Amino acid sequence: MKFWINLSLMRKFSQLLAFVFLTYGSVWVGYYTAEKLSVALPALSCAYNFETADYCVLIPLQHQLDHRLGMVIANGGNLLMGLLPSLITLGTFLLFFIVLNKAFCGWICPLGFFQEVLHMLGQKLGLRRHESLSAALVDKIRPFKWLMLGALVFVFPLLTGLGYTSHDLGDPFCKVCPSRLLSSLAGGDSAQLNVDTSSTSLLVLSLIADFLFGLMIALALLVRQPFCRICPMLALHAAFRKIGLLRLVKHAKPRCERCGICAKACPMDIREIHTDMESKDVTFADCTLCGRCVEFCPDKDVLQLKYAGVAFFSADPKYFKPRKKAQTQWEKNTLPALLKSKTEKP
Repeated sequence: MKFWINLSLMRKFSQLLAFVFLTYGSVWVGYYTAEKLSVALPALSCAYNFETADYCVLIPLQHQLDHRLGMVIANGGNLLMGLLPSLITLGTFLLFFIVLNKAFCGWICPLGFFQEVLHMLGQKLGLRRHESLSAALVDKIRPFKWLMLGALVFVFPLLTGLGYTSHDLGDPFCKVCPSRLLSSLAGGDSAQLNVDTSSTSLLVLSLIADFLFGLMIALALLVRQPFCRICPMLALHAAFRKIGLLRLVKHAKPRCERCGICAKACPMDIREIHTDMESKDVTFADCTLCGRCVEFCPDKDVLQLKYAGVAFFSADPKYFKPRKKAQTQWEKNTLPALLKSKTEKP
């Protein structure tokens, strides 16, 4: 299959470029310029990596809730002045988000790309993988992203600013985020892996961070996008997904036969893509707009990626057949299969 008609390869190329820029970007634009590009990126690019060209919206939100809003409320100050920094940060986030919607997860996020690379490695090593999780397990996992967003990004930082919790909990998500460890390690700094024993809360948070990072690596070899499923950035995206210009659209009638291939192709196991026969906008809360469901839909124009209402990539049997063949061939080419073929040769 040719590169320029394979959406997945184009997406991997976009992810690779974004990973390089968001991990080492200050090498080209300079450290001080990188600081000014944005502090509200809709993807997990980490400020703990000093070579990054940008960092995500979750970092300033936590600090503003702690150092501004919480303290203003605690001291009886002007509430609007306390809210203003957070509102500006969210406004900047929305300016970025409107452009690409949830595609920041599927096309830009460095941590998402890292997990996909690990899963490809697991596939090539011939590990026993779980391409799709059960519907019951998916339903149990889905609320966790909202819990992570509410508790770690909003509640604990605000409680810290109000004086109810330790200062160590002023940015709890950053302290456990796998992107912090990935970004700093990619930048040559292993200090973030250390267990911080300076206080009980930092000890617990650093242990959770190391455990979560290791667990994500292990699971990503076997399961598609393990951390993405509970990521608070995905939840923040979901809250605003109706205002983005990029959408996943479904025209179920009269062509869709509920074959389920689209849902099997989805790395987030969104079964509603094939079971929902009524909704037109199927950019569901867990969707990352990766486009794999559109690639693997065999019915013409049933699924489409639309930008500002204009379809730019649509399901097509002429695309589906060679894409499916290429995917089957890709999955056959594993290390065990190669070793087996070599041992069977006379």
